Amino acid sequence: MGSAAKRAFQLVLIKPSHYDDDGYPIRWLRSAIPSNSLAVLNGLAMDCADRRVLGDDVEIVVSVYDESNTRIHPARIAKQIRRSGGLGLVGMVGVQSNQFPRSVDLARQLRALGVQVCIGGFHVSGCLAMLPDLPPDLQEALDLGISLFAGEAEGRLEGLIQDASRGALKPVYNFMKDLPDLRGTPPPLLRAAQVRRTAGATTSFDAGRGCPFSCSFCTIINVQGHASRRRSADDVERLLRANVAQGIHGFFVTDDNFVRNADWEPILDRVIQLREEGLKIKLTIQVDTMCHKIPGFIEKCGRAGVARAFLGMESINPDALAGAKKRQNRITEYRTMLQAWHDAGVMTLGGYILGFPSDTPESIVRDIEIIKRELPIDLLEFFVLTPLPGSEDHQRLHQQGVWMDPDMNKYDTMHVTTAHPQMSPEAWKDAVDRAWQTYYTPEHIETVMRRARGKGLSRRRDSLLWFYACITYEKIHPLDGGFLRLKGRRDRRPGLPLQSPFSYYPRRIWETLSTQARVLALFMKFRRVRRQIKSDPDVHSYSDVAMTPVEQPELATLELFTQTTSAQAAAAKSRGRSAAAGGGRRAAGERPLTT
Repeated sequence: MGSAAKRAFQLVLIKPSHYDDDGYPIRWLRSAIPSNSLAVLNGLAMDCADRRVLGDDVEIVVSVYDESNTRIHPARIAKQIRRSGGLGLVGMVGVQSNQFPRSVDLARQLRALGVQVCIGGFHVSGCLAMLPDLPPDLQEALDLGISLFAGEAEGRLEGLIQDASRGALKPVYNFMKDLPDLRGTPPPLLRAAQVRRTAGATTSFDAGRGCPFSCSFCTIINVQGHASRRRSADDVERLLRANVAQGIHGFFVTDDNFVRNADWEPILDRVIQLREEGLKIKLTIQVDTMCHKIPGFIEKCGRAGVARAFLGMESINPDALAGAKKRQNRITEYRTMLQAWHDAGVMTLGGYILGFPSDTPESIVRDIEIIKRELPIDLLEFFVLTPLPGSEDHQRLHQQGVWMDPDMNKYDTMHVTTAHPQMSPEAWKDAVDRAWQTYYTPEHIETVMRRARGKGLSRRRDSLLWFYACITYEKIHPLDGGFLRLKGRRDRRPGLPLQSPFSYYPRRIWETLSTQARVLALFMKFRRVRRQIKSDPDVHSYSDVAMTPVEQPELATLELFTQTTSAQAAAAKSRGRSAAAGGGRRAAGERPLTT
């Protein structure tokens, strides 16, 4: 009788998608990267429900949706809340700048149905942290009665839920100057059914937040701060065990720079211990390009089951790196670093930015060809240099009154959103398209697979297929990609015409079938290449320029170090450091090391 008398508060958490160039939300049968923000908020919400923060007579019912793999129906959500007597809140979580327009479009429908809505994430947080006044899109949201949440929800979600239960949401919740400690907080967690909507059934968690560096294009440092705030090894063990118990073994560690997490070693040691106990754990991490300088880091990553490492290379032009305040990157260390990851059996994915002031269409292609020949990177992810709200670049352009595209949907690092000193918008966009075509040629795809020397061939084949297909057939960045694109005719962006079902559905069916046929044909081609490589008796001894051991003379011969005056200066500086270090070692009777 007691439980039947309880009321229910419906807490609906949505990770919104963003619109493609035709105005349809990007949604897949299986999406690519799981949302850590959704996992974090779900874990916190479940904790609030367990603690009965609305009292013993109110049950908090948590529903979680990721629009990248789930269609959102505002009318159904409103009906669900009405059935609970109108008690409820929809939270748009982890909203990036390119997702803000879609978030507001969904929220507008929900508000019209009388539903309370709060939007949080990097766009809101970045704007409040870096701009003196609210930009028009945030003001529009407030005018619609949508609440805005800036900062992190640990220790704050309870208050937000309590305000919503009273129908007394504040217009703005701003916690940007009060970043919480993560130790002992409820861990990120999604149910297995939700995780299996992602390719490879991979979930995510943040072992820590914050980054010590000062890259001008980055929003992390202005939203999450420079200090390392992290979960303990015990916290990480609990969340890993909870996921393994429900059959989830793949994890994307979303720390912007895991190697700068002050507790990286005890966390990796604990994961190694769990793997030695028999837990099947595979990790994907993000690190900087000097990670190999941290003693034991890459070796322990290999033992801890790190299968993929995302690396912020950004450029091989030292002037571009210095201009973006990414001075921690040394191009003279790239080969040593990449070979260290290769030796540990870890696939590498390099982030590469197109549109630095010194970039031209010709220099971009030249640099990519050099990378293909001289760096043993597996995959390159190209990004348009974008002044993201929350970054120093955006703040500076805003203060200077420089034009930036007002449509936040384009701020997905695939579109040109401001001017370039040497390229027109059209030339810049063409250079981006050509970059993908230059790197992902059939010949280089085979080279990347051969460099694996028989290890992890299937993993590389599938990743290369994913990247090639997303860019070539779907015209979508691989990080926004997925398996089997889904579109809802009525979900098109407001302001664009609703297409007739008689023209829309036949065309959509043809698009889907033809795309899947091309992907299947491409898979069969890659499969044949993999078989040929696997059957090659010399597969384990393959070598090329990129795979040759790093030696000092290469600083004067490889194009990586001779292509520009800034590259030559970087090489000379590296030789100077080696000479100084070698002199010190020789004075001590030690053998000099190569760079």
